[in-house]
Amino acid sequence: METIGQVGGMLPNSLFKIVTSLSGILQDLDSMGIQVEVGDDFARYRAYRSQQTDRGAIYPMFDVASSYIDRTNGFWICGFDPDGELIHTQAVRLFDLSDASLATHLNDHRHKYITPDTTPDPDLTFFSGPEALHTISGQVCYQGDFWLRANGLGGPRSQGATELLSRILFEIMVGAWNPSFVFALVPKRLGAKGAHLRYGYTHCELGRWLGPDQQVTEEEYLIWMGAKDMANMLQPASERLGRAANMSAVRSPTPIDTKSHRDAGADV
Repeated sequence: METIGQVGGMLPNSLFKIVTSLSGILQDLDSMGIQVEVGDDFARYRAYRSQQTDRGAIYPMFDVASSYIDRTNGFWICGFDPDGELIHTQAVRLFDLSDASLATHLNDHRHKYITPDTTPDPDLTFFSGPEALHTISGQVCYQGDFWLRANGLGGPRSQGATELLSRILFEIMVGAWNPSFVFALVPKRLGAKGAHLRYGYTHCELGRWLGPDQQVTEEEYLIWMGAKDMANMLQPASERLGRAANMSAVRSPTPIDTKSHRDAGADV
């Protein structure tokens, strides 16, 4: 696995936890037939994406021909099958929004987020709706270009590869930059099915791209996490279970109707 350029100021025990976690994840992915490459050379990433004639073009946010992106503010993850064929992509970009909100950022750089050919005039198309747009600021990461080839039943998706691949990005991202927030934009058809949970996100809000006549040109979910959400998500399972056990020990022993609880979540 190729490593990115900086893991600044990390304590040895924190670095060891990341290495241990990533080692286990990479072994699980290897058992599914996925070999992972992590890099920060976006010219190389563009070359990988250009080989995919069955997908849309790389988004401008991760294209070195359109954006300034290198090891200081981004990295990418690619997955390959045993024959060396590209079967997975994702990338992340770091922004300094100390003096601006995500709403301002998306307005200023909307051309790099709008799905091509969805609006008659990108210059007059803006994203709106989620309340979090106005509260997300500071050091903010954007995760995008996530794709995993579908192989039907028994393929990597059904084996949990989506969660594992997203976890790799979060482990490296938090270890390298410790951002205040991370966000992504997910098509409505996927967000409505709970895609944010598979990616590891805790917050999901429906938003709309509004065109020049205030018409809805596209609907996407803004999915996001704050620093505390990320820290909780990246805790080892044993620590989360231990904390839950300690909390249950001090709560009032009110009986729980496990059947009704299970039925309520049956369609989630």
